[in-house]
Amino acid sequence: MRWPIYQAKHVLQTSGVIIYPTETVWGLGCDPQDTDALNRILSIKRRDANKGLILVAANIEQFDFLLRDIPDVQRAELMANWPGAVTYLVPHKNRVHPLVCGQFDTVAIRVSSHPMVKTLCESFGGPIVSTSANYAGQPTVRSAIQARKLLGPEVDFILSGPLGLTNAPSRIIDLESGRILRN
Repeated sequence: MRWPIYQAKHVLQTSGVIIYPTETVWGLGCDPQDTDALNRILSIKRRDANKGLILVAANIEQFDFLLRDIPDVQRAELMANWPGAVTYLVPHKNRVHPLVCGQFDTVAIRVSSHPMVKTLCESFGGPIVSTSANYAGQPTVRSAIQARKLLGPEVDFILSGPLGLTNAPSRIIDLESGRILRN
């Protein structure tokens, strides 16, 4: 395992918060089951806890705990669009931390196509939080220098690497209704 990935994994396993590159923007991440880390992310971003957070994974199997009872047609849609910069809202059925889903009956999930994110999630052993590394309502961060300058002092580790080639944040689709919430 590469040393920076090992360091990021260790930080995630010890209630830490990291900044890392994704397909689209620099992300802020933590263990999605760790209350202290989730509260830190919300505080760092100045984000309302009711809004929820996105989870990102290395593969669809890391979301089996959420997807085990969805219809085959919905699973086929996910498989057709993942990995990639498409985030789906799926019913969580109380299988995620309340700070991850916020006030919603759904949770936002994505299987990443970014090699570093995939390796990190594989090493961590499951999904991690993936929210943009910026203050709520402010422009997204597209460089490591911006991420370090803006949030560096507030996080425990910055996983350096290139961003993916997509310039816009991930598309968000409600899996059950097919409604596109962000294009």
